[in-house]
Amino acid sequence: MTVHFIGAGPGAPDLITVRGRDLIARCPVCLYAGSLVPKALLDHCPPDARIVDTAPLSLDEIIAEMARATAAGDDVVRLHSGDLSIWSALGEQLRRLEELGIPFTVTPGVPAFAAASAALGRELTLPGLAQSVVLTRTSGRASAMPETETLATFAQSRATLAIHLSIHVLESVVEELVPHYGADCPIAIVYRASWPDQRIISGTLGTIVATTKSDPIERTALILVGQALAAKDFRASALYDADYQRRFRGRGE
Repeated sequence: MTVHFIGAGPGAPDLITVRGRDLIARCPVCLYAGSLVPKALLDHCPPDARIVDTAPLSLDEIIAEMARATAAGDDVVRLHSGDLSIWSALGEQLRRLEELGIPFTVTPGVPAFAAASAALGRELTLPGLAQSVVLTRTSGRASAMPETETLATFAQSRATLAIHLSIHVLESVVEELVPHYGADCPIAIVYRASWPDQRIISGTLGTIVATTKSDPIERTALILVGQALAAKDFRASALYDADYQRRFRGRGE
C-alpha cells in the first residue's frame, strides 16, 4: 500500500492538480492539515473514507495513522497546503516512512507565492530588473533560520523576495530591507491568496508599516518585495522579438 502526499494548493479548492484530485477520490484514508486545507477538497474523498484532521496530532500520531492504514491494506492520501517542496514538514514524514518500509508518492501543488503573484497580476521576473525569486522566511518557533540565510544577505542581490511566515515581524523585515532596496521599493502583502477572503495591501517599504497599522494582518500572509511588482518601463523579452530566431519558431533566415 502507498501513502500519497499531495500539495493541495494555496486555498481555492479548484487550484489542485488533476492527479491530486484523482488520488483523493480513490484513497480510503485521507489525512489533511485542517487548519490550512480547504474542506471542499474533502468532497472528492470516497463516501466511506476515513478522514482525519492532523492539525492537533503529533508526528508520531500522524505516522501511526499511516502505518495502521497501510497494514490494513488501505492507500492513504496526505493533504498539505500549498506545495510540498518548502516548509511542509514533508522531509521528516518521508524519513519515518522510509524507516518503516512504507512506499509513498509526492504530487506537487500550486505554491503560495505563485497564487500571490496571480492575485497581484504581476510577473515576478522582468527583463533587466529581476531574474530571480528568493523564497525565504524569518525565524520562528518551529524552525530557526541558519546564520547564513538572512534577509540582508538575500537583499544584496535585489532579486524579488517572497517572504513567508513573517507578517508578524513586518517592521523588522522592512528595517532589514530598506538599506538594500530603498524606501521607495514596492512591497505587497497578500493575505490568504486565492481564498474567498483574500486581501492585498500594496505600498512601498517606506509606507507599508503605517498602512498596515490601520489595516492589520496577523497571519497567513505572504510578503513580496522588489521592483518587478510595480515596474512599467522595462524592456520586452527577446524571446518573442521578431528578429529572435529559435528552432521552434520555424522561420527561415
